[in-house]
Amino acid sequence: MPSNARASHLTRRGLLATGGALGLGAVLAACGGSDSGKDAKDSGTDKGGAGSGPWSFKDDRGVTAKADTVPKNIVAFTGMAAALHDFGVEVKGVFGPTKTADGKPDVQAGDLDVNKVKILGNVHGEFNIEEYLKLQPELLISDMWEKDDLWYVPAESKDKILKIAPSVALWAADQSMPKVIERHVELAESLGADVKAKQVVESKERFEKAAARLRAAAKAKPEIKVLIGSAYQGSDIFYVSHPDRPADTKYFKELGVNLVVPEKLDATGWFEELSFENVGKYPADIIMMDNRTSAIQPADLEKTKPTWKQLPAVKAGQVIPRVTEPIYSYDKCAPILEALAEALENAKKAA
Repeated sequence: MPSNARASHLTRRGLLATGGALGLGAVLAACGGSDSGKDAKDSGTDKGGAGSGPWSFKDDRGVTAKADTVPKNIVAFTGMAAALHDFGVEVKGVFGPTKTADGKPDVQAGDLDVNKVKILGNVHGEFNIEEYLKLQPELLISDMWEKDDLWYVPAESKDKILKIAPSVALWAADQSMPKVIERHVELAESLGADVKAKQVVESKERFEKAAARLRAAAKAKPEIKVLIGSAYQGSDIFYVSHPDRPADTKYFKELGVNLVVPEKLDATGWFEELSFENVGKYPADIIMMDNRTSAIQPADLEKTKPTWKQLPAVKAGQVIPRVTEPIYSYDKCAPILEALAEALENAKKAA
């Protein structure tokens, strides 16, 4: 999962104001606990059509979400909502990084109009259940970085949240980027999207062209080593990501990019933690750094971490952003491949 997933538990806060819990319990009871998980185990149904009849979709947990009609009141993790938007499906509410401190769209919001969706939580651990209920949700959708763990759905209130409406979780990791996008296409189509629309078709063509370009760039410069890194405010840890779990780096590797493979992984298998004193453990010619608003960006690292400035890739000016949590549409993933291809095409051996 993204490197700060566990650290972000420190920022969790209570979801309900004092005195609200009893009222919420009554409302939940009245909802009757619409738990799609139970129904799913009794169903082998995959996705249903996007017409007016019954709808169903089998997600990547193996759970089949069901509804009498195609859901319209949809609430989704911000990045998922942004992907659905690119395929022509709009949501009513979002949870996850949506607005920055100055009110601008977060990088994970993509082309969403962040002023037209109800934001139920803007940081890890936030999910306003009372506001969620007011939206009369028919479907909750999120990414999944670990099995059965819906991204940005707080663990402490997960059971309450998932009783309110059916839910869908799609892998954001452990599968290659094209497969992950394909699953988002299938979900969007089941929800009424025209996945053969000109914009979608053209975006897919651009993605395929970008993949071919990256493959060619990697083949032309096999000696160029790329490191995937992250750093976070208030921490002296530098995270070196393993390429096998994230969907983006897994695909980079398939396309032939020479990626740093850290040796001493954490228990989840996502990354190795290094102190900044040891930040040069793995020589690299290009460094891709986490672009999320929660991460320290390279310009700030240069001001605060002297050892960072000594890295060969930094000295060579070969540090580029990494979209750590991609928006899984062709439109948003094509530029990721293009940016890395360009970096490889222009890179010089530095380490």
